Amino acid sequence: MKPVRRIEGRSAALRIENLDTDQIMPKQFLRGIDKNGLSEGLFYDLRFDARGIERPEFVLNRAEYADVSVLIAGNNFGCGSSREHAVWGLQQAGIRAVVAPSFGEIFYSNAMGNGLLLVTLPEAEVRRLMDEADQPGRNGVVIDVEALTLSAGAEPDRAMGFEMLPRHRRMLLEGLDAIGLSMTYREQIAAFAARHWEEQPWLKDVAVGAD
Repeated sequence: MKPVRRIEGRSAALRIENLDTDQIMPKQFLRGIDKNGLSEGLFYDLRFDARGIERPEFVLNRAEYADVSVLIAGNNFGCGSSREHAVWGLQQAGIRAVVAPSFGEIFYSNAMGNGLLLVTLPEAEVRRLMDEADQPGRNGVVIDVEALTLSAGAEPDRAMGFEMLPRHRRMLLEGLDAIGLSMTYREQIAAFAARHWEEQPWLKDVAVGAD
């Protein structure tokens, strides 16, 4: 993972409540054994009709939103199944952050563990960001992970604060996944293991010689 300290880009509004991971990444795109090509499946049934023709009304199909990197979404974004492919597909499509009033719990963990920034803000603020995202040219967003602030749109100097668990903030700033974060404590882990075996040596290799 690459460190994420600041995200600056254009936003698009997805005014859909309870957008689940099955809609973010439909099941037919989960057949591969790697992460490649998932951007093709992102929001597939929202982007295309039953004949495979683009839906012109879907925001990400519009030319003026072709290069957005921030989604402004509705409540409970990413609910549903635990498929990590939803996160990978968003990232492959160039999405670096999602802002919403709330997120599905497993999706939140998957996203933050893969370096996709999720920002939780009050509904009123999210609605304002959606209104600004609907106006190309006024939909710029700047997210500062170090300062935990977001500024956008017509009031670029007005920074909104948001909260994040210290471990998630550290993972983003240092480019660490969950294993990488654990490995930063390897000296403490080794010391704990040594002390454990010293105090309870009868537990070590207890299965050696068993039939």
